Amino acid sequence: MAYQWQFHPRPYSDQDAAQLLAPVIDANTADWHYNKHHKGYVDAMNKIEQDLETADRASANGNYSPIGELKRRFTWNHAGALLHTIYWEVMGGNGDTSGAPEIMQAIVHNFGSFDAWKADFKASCIGAKLSGWGILVYDSLYSGRLLNVEVDEHHNGAIWGAVPLIPCDVFEHAYYHKDGWARATYVDNFISNLNWGRINDRYKKYVQVSNSVIEV
Repeated sequence: MAYQWQFHPRPYSDQDAAQLLAPVIDANTADWHYNKHHKGYVDAMNKIEQDLETADRASANGNYSPIGELKRRFTWNHAGALLHTIYWEVMGGNGDTSGAPEIMQAIVHNFGSFDAWKADFKASCIGAKLSGWGILVYDSLYSGRLLNVEVDEHHNGAIWGAVPLIPCDVFEHAYYHKDGWARATYVDNFISNLNWGRINDRYKKYVQVSNSVIEV
């Protein structure tokens, strides 16, 4: 039986999203970006899982094969679904960092200051292609550092073993309805309205636990 991927709920209702996310995206985008784009990645993964049940593995080759295209599209949709789940999770705040001591200490340790992190994160977001992401990640398998990475599409430029902590979607559909071509304005508003409490919880869950396991 094919595996069934789940479409994760946001930490707020669709009705609340229109108001909570208004400083960053407009109400229409808050609706269809989640219920159409994000859900579309999950639906695609489930369709691919079904198709993989009967796909001909023996037909695989380096030029073209149905099995190769299914696996390629699976990677793309998986990354899109995962990053969007976290994207919605970290938004909907007021930018107050006072309740996030662990992640703030880590940011200052890795980047020198919060302002230095913001400048580097913004540059990563703006530097991505017209469809891509700027992401604060924890490099769990190599350096053990926090890094801002620039990812084109959903996965080109991603780091193996990196735990996404703050992903900013810079596909044009994410911000054009509100800010037009002004990606920098959208990124500034995204940073200013992060929910640092939820980000801190994510950091403690995936980074501090990971560190304690490694130390043991």
